[in-house]
Amino acid sequence: MLKTFMRRAGKFAAIAAAGLVMSASVQAAEPIKIGSFLSVTGPASFLGDPELKTLQMYVDKINEDGGVLGRQLELIHYDDVGNASSARNFASRLIRSDQVDIIVGGSTTGATMAAVPLVEQAKVPFISLAGAVVITTPVKEWVFKTPQTDRMAAERILTDMKDRGFTKIGLISGTGGFGASGRKQTLDVAKDMGIEIVADETYSGSDTDMTAQLTNIRNTDGVQAVLNFGFGQGPAIVTRNYAQLGIKLPFYQSHGVASDSFLKLAGDSAEGLRLPASPLLVPNALPDSDPQKAVVQNYKSEYEARWDSKVSTFGGYAYDGLMLAVKAIEAAGSTDHAAVREALENIKGYVGVTGEFNMSPEDHNGLDADSFRILEVQNGDWKLID
Repeated sequence: MLKTFMRRAGKFAAIAAAGLVMSASVQAAEPIKIGSFLSVTGPASFLGDPELKTLQMYVDKINEDGGVLGRQLELIHYDDVGNASSARNFASRLIRSDQVDIIVGGSTTGATMAAVPLVEQAKVPFISLAGAVVITTPVKEWVFKTPQTDRMAAERILTDMKDRGFTKIGLISGTGGFGASGRKQTLDVAKDMGIEIVADETYSGSDTDMTAQLTNIRNTDGVQAVLNFGFGQGPAIVTRNYAQLGIKLPFYQSHGVASDSFLKLAGDSAEGLRLPASPLLVPNALPDSDPQKAVVQNYKSEYEARWDSKVSTFGGYAYDGLMLAVKAIEAAGSTDHAAVREALENIKGYVGVTGEFNMSPEDHNGLDADSFRILEVQNGDWKLID
């Protein structure tokens, strides 16, 4: 009887063990869910469209190469149309219904900030693709970002202005989240650098003509150069109005328009303007010793071959976001939220399209102002200046 009992016990143990192995195999085969909400259509589509295309392309590529941790990636995406309320709803759906492992998205600052309280409460790692400093300053435990901050952009622009001898400038900015934050950071940085803002004008997202604001700047005594901080259609309108008024002062834009689509919108009016951007727009101008050269060249060639359209700085933010997510999951050895979050926070020396990322508990962006390159529009194309 004892032998019979032992045989049965052994059989049950074997069955249980087999069940555990089968369960583990099924679990291992489950896809890693990458959630995303982006402004693919609407006024910020020039951001969201290349971001989504980038995520789709590299999720496919990674899956073809065997996935991550032996599992395929599944991209779950929603189009928030640039609306913060929609972004919040989609973030909630990604967390509660789709139960994603990590979120890579948020084309705009408004959309990102609408989602932040949800991801912080649910404790889901979130890598934003938006630019404002408020996203990661002060540090939020579960929130990271790939673009340089608007403060870094202000630092890079004002440093270039000062190097050219300009210490009194005119500022014009959009009143939306990105423009308003950029204006605040520019005012703060200018004060620290001993640069005087002698004219300060704004415009709303619905404005179709900014000649009045630019005329005020032109008529202000002492203005040596002008900076526009905004994104969307507004900066292109400002650029065209600037040329129409015949203003000859050196003109700068922010990184919010660093794309070939802006050149198309602004046309010949953009000639001579400068802005801070990633080297993605001028990859062949980089020296061979630059660690970013191969990265940006590869991304540019792969994106343009796949989509038959020009590469965009904003798509580069999505590339870095996805690759940082993959590196963190691989380092964590799982999709455990806390482990992935900790791995993200400790990424060092990752050379991406945007720059070299060095994250820390005190810095969830991991970039500095020097990751920006100063570009100038010459003969209708981008030229690397510094």
